[in-house]
Amino acid sequence: MSISIYTKKNCVQCHATKRMLAQRAIPFTLIDTDTHPECVEWLKGQGFLQLPVVITDNLRWSGFRPDMINRLHTHSEAGA
Repeated sequence: MSISIYTKKNCVQCHATKRMLAQRAIPFTLIDTDTHPECVEWLKGQGFLQLPVVITDNLRWSGFRPDMINRLHTHSEAGA
């Protein structure tokens, strides 16, 4: 499963999301919107208004969502 996290510096919810994924050993790719500002307009066009934005093969959400991270964790354990 591919997981991308759109984030920015000094974002508390972004740090919490990355930390929770790392604690569960779920691999992810970071896209820093501070260094890739062109992503901001694309995310807004997708309907997202806050960071982080997490996009997987079949899930998409914004903000710190422990419930969604737990769904990923359950899914990754089932596939292991």
